[in-house]
Amino acid sequence: MKYEQFLEIYNAGPEATYKLFMSLMQVSQALTKRIEQLEERLEELEARHNKNSRNSSKPPSTDEFVKPKSQRKKSGKSAGGQKGHKGNTLKMSDTPDHRIMHTVDTCQGCGLNLEAVLPNSVERRQVYDLPPLQVEVTEHLAQSKICPCCGMKNKASFPEHVTHPVQYGRNLKGLLVYLNQYQMLPYERLVELFSDLFNHPISEGTLYNTNRTVYEALELTEEAIVEQLINSSVVHFDETGLRVEGERQWMHVASTEKLTHYAYHTKRGSDATDAIGILPEFQGTAVHDFWKSYLGYKCSHALCNAHHIRELTGIMELTGQKWPQEMIDLLLEIKEAVEERKAQAKELDPEQIAAFEQKYDEILRKGFLANLPHPKERGKRGRPKQSKAKNLLDRLKEYQKETLAFMYDFQVPFDNNLAERDLRMVKVKQKISGVFRSDYGAKMYCRIRSYISTARKNSVPVLAAIKSALEGNPFVPDISICQ
Repeated sequence: MKYEQFLEIYNAGPEATYKLFMSLMQVSQALTKRIEQLEERLEELEARHNKNSRNSSKPPSTDEFVKPKSQRKKSGKSAGGQKGHKGNTLKMSDTPDHRIMHTVDTCQGCGLNLEAVLPNSVERRQVYDLPPLQVEVTEHLAQSKICPCCGMKNKASFPEHVTHPVQYGRNLKGLLVYLNQYQMLPYERLVELFSDLFNHPISEGTLYNTNRTVYEALELTEEAIVEQLINSSVVHFDETGLRVEGERQWMHVASTEKLTHYAYHTKRGSDATDAIGILPEFQGTAVHDFWKSYLGYKCSHALCNAHHIRELTGIMELTGQKWPQEMIDLLLEIKEAVEERKAQAKELDPEQIAAFEQKYDEILRKGFLANLPHPKERGKRGRPKQSKAKNLLDRLKEYQKETLAFMYDFQVPFDNNLAERDLRMVKVKQKISGVFRSDYGAKMYCRIRSYISTARKNSVPVLAAIKSALEGNPFVPDISICQ
């Protein structure tokens, strides 16, 4: 509005001036509300942009690459191994597998024949190498004889594992499963590898049938793993997305230091966990991130503090508030106190627990004062939208017992990293091989991978465990070890 227009309205009298004032007030309120909305939107977008694997649950693979600045200082030493450094070079073997004698048969000076002359010295050199890689064919011949006394025909028996006129042996089939399920080579690349290394063609159908044989042999083993997980005192739970037949599905894991169980389902929540059947019967402590469906089960619960620390870091970086760092320091202080106390006793002193709880409450109070709830807008239904900081504060207050479960019970870990590590291989599998092309293929992977992970956790060589399964005698963990 120009000055002349304003002066004209002012000279028109008080009523016109009042109307102008009220109109300007309405415009000001509308602009103020719009500015608040834009500030909230900007804050939300900045928070989304600034999220990374360090301050949120995003995987490291989504982080923007920034070349790290080296913190190393020049030592002034030359490159390479330093004086006194213990080397790790090849050493002469006292028991070589092969010896080749290179003889001197003719004198290089006069041409005299030296075959009958004894050597005055022999110089040794050794070569470490792989033998020629090839598939060996073993033929089994079973004799038939007719008894000259009674005329009965007698036939020798083939070994129990030799059941077909032509077949692959357990060593080769075990290697196929090992490379596909453990080293995660896709079918096509594994076929190429066998052709290149062994000069022997392997079909994808053979690989599929071998995986199916192992899968069927592990049915009772999977049931034993599930039973032992149900009877364990502490179990980690987590889930991640995967694609089966082009559709989004969910891979669920339940694990301990000695056991691993994978299962996939179309759902992420309680429908899936009910179908898998571990959590509904579990009575111990379930360690997980704050996924609401887990909290619906009647077992005890412990929340992952690695997730809390990442969220607290994100809030601190976005808002500049001080209380998140205080909470991070407190959680790490309690963790250190628990680790020190474990060597001497089974629990912290009651006075120490009370001091930590008081400090926890004081930090929450500071957080709530810094994040007062937004007033409810007139005419708008439902609860007013809360900031991420306020949501986290509400969670830390309501689930204080679950957050500090590691302080009250030394069997409970500080975080859920065990389950996250177990799921990491599923993501690696997808990056290497892509989606699962069939429902049955995904089920085979879950059962076989559960078996492989459990074997590794019990220090059983993976290839030996797979061959045992092919022989019909799979490894089954001892329940007494897994408690």
